[in-house]
Amino acid sequence: MGVLEQEKIAMQVTQKHSAKDKILEGALSVIRTKGYAATTVDDLCAAAGVTKGAFFHHFKSKEDLAVAAADHWSEMTGNLFAQAPYHRHADPLDRVIGYIDFRKSLLTGELPEFTCLVGTMVQETYDSNPAIRDACAHSITSHAAKVEADIREAIAKYRISPPWTAASLALYTQAVLQGAFIIAKAKDNPKDAAACVDHLRRYVEQLFNRPQKKEKAR
Repeated sequence: MGVLEQEKIAMQVTQKHSAKDKILEGALSVIRTKGYAATTVDDLCAAAGVTKGAFFHHFKSKEDLAVAAADHWSEMTGNLFAQAPYHRHADPLDRVIGYIDFRKSLLTGELPEFTCLVGTMVQETYDSNPAIRDACAHSITSHAAKVEADIREAIAKYRISPPWTAASLALYTQAVLQGAFIIAKAKDNPKDAAACVDHLRRYVEQLFNRPQKKEKAR
C-alpha cells in the first residue's frame, strides 16, 4: 500500500470520527433544547451537518445515539469538573461547598446551555427505555460518587456522626440540581435555579455546623 493510499485511509478514518463527534455534540444541544422524544434523526443530522447515511454509519438508531450521548456527556462534564478550582481546597468541606458554588456559576446563558442532558433524557425515558435510563443513571451516580468522596472526608474531619450517609447526601445534591433545572424550565428563569442552589449551600453548611455568613436581603 502506497503512502498516498495510507494518507487517504487515515483521512477517511479521521472524517468518520469527526462526523461521530459532530453528531454527539449536536445531540447535546438539540436534546437539551427539544427533549429526547421530540428530537428526530433529521434534527440531529441538521445540527451536526451530516447526512443520514453518516448518522446510521455510527449509530444503529436514535436510542443507540442517546446512550452514546449520555456517555459522551459524562466524559465531557467529567473533564470540566476535574479541572474546576474547588479541588484546590485543603479542607474537604470547602471542596463540597466549592463544588456547589461552581455548579451555581454554570447557570449562565440560555436554559439549554446549562441544563443537564441526562437529567432531561431520563425524565422522558425512565419507564419506556431501560437502556437510556441506565446510561443516564450511570452518568448521574458516577458524578455523585466524586462528590461523595469529599463529603466522606468532611464527615471525618468535622467529627460528626450524622444519621445520613455520604452517599445519600451526594445524591441529594444531584436531586436539588436536577430539580433546580426543572424549576428554571418551568418558570423560564435561571435565577430561580440559582436560588435553589443557594438553599443547598446553606443546608450543607448547617449539616456540618459551620457558621454561615450573613446574607443581605434581596
